[in-house]
Amino acid sequence: MSDTSKYHLPNGSSADGPYDLLVTPESAGWGYSGLRILTLKPGEAHALSTGDSEFLVLPLTGSCTVTTDGTAFELAGRTGVFASATDFAYLPRQSEALISSASGGTFALPNARTGRSSLSARYGSQKNVPVELRGAGACSRQVNNYCLPGTFDAEQLLVCEVLTPGGNWSSYPPHKHDEARPGQESELEEIYYFQVAGEDGFAYQRVYGTQERPIDVLAEVRSGDTVLIPHGWHGPSIAAPGYDLYYLNVMAGPGQDRAWLICDDPAHGWVRETWRSQDVDDRLPFEGLTQR
Repeated sequence: MSDTSKYHLPNGSSADGPYDLLVTPESAGWGYSGLRILTLKPGEAHALSTGDSEFLVLPLTGSCTVTTDGTAFELAGRTGVFASATDFAYLPRQSEALISSASGGTFALPNARTGRSSLSARYGSQKNVPVELRGAGACSRQVNNYCLPGTFDAEQLLVCEVLTPGGNWSSYPPHKHDEARPGQESELEEIYYFQVAGEDGFAYQRVYGTQERPIDVLAEVRSGDTVLIPHGWHGPSIAAPGYDLYYLNVMAGPGQDRAWLICDDPAHGWVRETWRSQDVDDRLPFEGLTQR
């Protein structure tokens, strides 16, 4: 029996209060990862209490000011997710912040429950976001590595964006990270939040498990949809021809060593070797973004 209806959250189905999307560890049925999507009209503001979680404030469209503990972080933001990477702000647990936007915009608030408080609120510059071109041929995609080990410090939180030209496959070969195996795989819950270029744009997301830990998701996704991945192999993410695909990845887990270690599905891992003889899709990087 398909689990698609359980783990696929269509646009608007998980709105709550001021949030277009509210995913908490409780609503997802797991322990750590969360995501909120906040839209502010021009001149509006939103008070955020981080509680037991650390947060990023990551503009999807528009700009904002994040004020916390007497410090104001001015986020220039961007005109859209396909236009450029963005600057962002980090908020530790037990913080009080005000997010205000003079011109309005939509802002992702990825978060992770953590028991640690070793880091302070700080600004992340767009200029320091590593932009990676991954794969080749029809598996070419772009990854904006905001908050990963080696790119930006956090307690538990891992955040990146993937941009896939229309007709290409990403999150491929299918991979998983649901077991703690030192040096090989880390245990992480993951959220995929999607935007698709074009009014009628769509894409597909696959998640599947093992006999011991079954999960079966095949979702047609559109802008504003979300897919939850508690465990199992995930991928491909398939961009329909003519419609570029964006997704925000939010990950966190119980490991004390913050790591992103994945394991390919052995049935499909061989595909990586075929990239050696192929070029990266010349539609990448997306306009306004430069590889670092």
